[in-house]
Amino acid sequence: MSDVYDNTQELNFDVLPGELEKFRLRVREFAQDVVAPRVQDLDAAPADDFDWDMVTQGHSIGLTRVAIPRDYGGLGFGMLGAAVALEEVATVCAGTALIFGAAMLGQAPVLLSGDPRMQARFLPLFSGDAPVLACNAVTEEEAGCDLIIPDNAVHARDVMTARLDGDHYVLNGRKRFITNAQVATFASVFANMEGSPGATGLTSFIVPLDVPGVVRGPVADKLGYRLCLGSELTFDNVRVPAENMIGGEGDGMAINIAQSNMARASVAGISTGVARGALALAIDWCDTRVQGGRPLREHQFTAAKLAEMTSKVDAARLLYLRAAHKVDNELPAPQYEPAVAKYFADRVAIDVADMAMSLAGARGYLKSFGLEKRLRDAYGARIYEGTPEVLALAITESLYDEERA
Repeated sequence: MSDVYDNTQELNFDVLPGELEKFRLRVREFAQDVVAPRVQDLDAAPADDFDWDMVTQGHSIGLTRVAIPRDYGGLGFGMLGAAVALEEVATVCAGTALIFGAAMLGQAPVLLSGDPRMQARFLPLFSGDAPVLACNAVTEEEAGCDLIIPDNAVHARDVMTARLDGDHYVLNGRKRFITNAQVATFASVFANMEGSPGATGLTSFIVPLDVPGVVRGPVADKLGYRLCLGSELTFDNVRVPAENMIGGEGDGMAINIAQSNMARASVAGISTGVARGALALAIDWCDTRVQGGRPLREHQFTAAKLAEMTSKVDAARLLYLRAAHKVDNELPAPQYEPAVAKYFADRVAIDVADMAMSLAGARGYLKSFGLEKRLRDAYGARIYEGTPEVLALAITESLYDEERA
């Protein structure tokens, strides 16, 4: 079919390829009809509350398999499709978007492996009748940035370990702040080979979370992103078949960097969605709220704010579309464009939500209005998949890269 998404074609930032545009509209309908009516109640629910029915409906339209190739039952829309879809969901709820985004991140090492046998074992799981979620277990209590900055690897402390025992690897350690850990079927886990300093022997494994020795910890009570569950994973002498290792021993750092470069484009999509949702509330409010005998939107100061907010949202979208398109078409995935997209979009989410709050005034401070949730959610993306400081290092490194120059 001529309108099937071809990620090698030239990208038109205003018109998405036909099948991808149809998918985007289906996701928008899901976000508005299924997610939006539940957001307020779920956001106020206990931290460990999880809406499997909502996930099932998202799964039915393909949100758990957006980037998986069609040969393995996926939609084959690549990172561009993932980022576009996550923006649509995040416009209504960033936490719901991250449920699906975290599942995609759990799939990423398998996709990056280039190993058809491993891909055939794990990727079709996401195309069954019932939803399957994954998670990506990198972060630890004493090692966050040290696991994504190569120069810091030797300084990492108390990193989860792996040792070879016959035809299995034995994993020991604890992972923290892992989205979907409570509800995932399996995790892509990063552990350091025993005897390697710091995290210099970082290695990636696929670990089913129902095997002996895996303990799912309590759910964290978070400021925002409350609809997705974050918790600990403890591994106590967990035996993992050697065939579940991704790449080779010590390849984990390269895989982690590659998956981060992929994911940052989609996280920028989530931040753009948060900003877009806040902007939409501000636009509606400024059209109906009358001050000084005329709608707020007709006041010059308000118009200037709305113009700035709109410009920032559009710019954030253009940056993540460019980044996602490059990720889909360059090997290895580029570092610069995804880092720039996330760095900018994360700040835009905070700025736009803050400006919307100033325009809405007391009404915006009410939970029922929906804006304070977006302000809380806006800060989440500044933590995961690269803080502003980590992204600044990646961007600056690219600026001085002779090949890029």
